[in-house]
Amino acid sequence: MYLIIVGAGDIGGQLTDIAIAAGNEVVVVERNETRADAVADDHDCLVINADATVKETLEDAGAERADGIISTTEQDATNVMVCLLAKEFDIPSILSVVHNPDHMNLFRQIGVNTMKNPQELIAEHLYRSVSRPAIVDYLRIGDVAEVFEIIVTEDAPVAGKTLTAAAEEGLITDDMLVVAVERDSADVPITPRGGTEIHAGDLLTVYSAVGATPEVTDIFGHYEDNTA
Repeated sequence: MYLIIVGAGDIGGQLTDIAIAAGNEVVVVERNETRADAVADDHDCLVINADATVKETLEDAGAERADGIISTTEQDATNVMVCLLAKEFDIPSILSVVHNPDHMNLFRQIGVNTMKNPQELIAEHLYRSVSRPAIVDYLRIGDVAEVFEIIVTEDAPVAGKTLTAAAEEGLITDDMLVVAVERDSADVPITPRGGTEIHAGDLLTVYSAVGATPEVTDIFGHYEDNTA
């Protein structure tokens, strides 16, 4: 994949590492000379020290043959301009970081895939880690729903029950779905069915339309979450 990364700050730098390691052909555009030089010293890729909001810069970066462009600068206005120019080149995949939530709709209106302020995402993850320690990892879907990982305790109401039995007892509700089961005795994750029995120590991947509320985590034996 031919990928243009605009911005070589904290996000762009990490993204460049990942993209190159994955075997992609990467071009980095960075306006700051010091940052541009640092990327050029550390990576085997083309680095252009120029303003990406100028059409000629994207031409120099090979935008006409790019498979994707990701704008990661600290300024939403710059990211918008980069994305609008990228559309003129018909780049198939255009993505941008958005720092101000109020600007989200603007990016969506011009047809750009977005990721909200990464600092906010980190803050949310840290808060969740301290307020809900039972949750191993999670992904929010929309405003409320979540996919999360949780370990089943010895005294969990679902321990020793099949998914069908847990549903019949009202433990697993219509708003919930167990997506995967990781078990020490299994070499690969188990794709659960109605007859799959949940064991203590299982790491479950769960979808909940109401989120990982204390009522939901109670089912897996993490009653301490009620005080969070």
